[in-house]
Amino acid sequence: MTGKPALTHLGADGQANMVDVGAKAETERTAVAEGIVTMLPETLRMIRAGDAKKGDVLGTARLAGIMAAKRTHELIPLCHPLLLTKVSVDIEPDEALPGLRVTALARVTGKTGVEMEALTAASVACLTIYDMAKAVDRGMVISGIRLLEKSGGKSGDYRADS
Repeated sequence: MTGKPALTHLGADGQANMVDVGAKAETERTAVAEGIVTMLPETLRMIRAGDAKKGDVLGTARLAGIMAAKRTHELIPLCHPLLLTKVSVDIEPDEALPGLRVTALARVTGKTGVEMEALTAASVACLTIYDMAKAVDRGMVISGIRLLEKSGGKSGDYRADS
């Protein structure tokens, strides 16, 4: 072994399996993920003004992200169902892109991390923004879905390079 961590979702025979977390200690675990939706400046103005024909883009995307985090185990085959204690989705306009920056936080006190829940929340919030504004801007680009930070658990803390 070269010191790199092993893939935990592969058994000795190379088959995919769900990790056994039964012997792990329950700790508070937090993860923060982000995503970016770039768009035309006029699309960003429309969303900020609340003039999208489908309704409140930011509120709907925030709610969709929270709901998605709660259902991550139904979407990602080997994820454990978690009793999340906190999920939040923040969406900030960024004129320099132009577009929206989505930040999702997930927290649990449990035996496994919440990185996938935070990443799912950010992804679905970005997809919802696209869906609600695609009638006026099909050229929007979703990018930068990534884990920003995580804390708790055996592997310790992680913070992405800026």
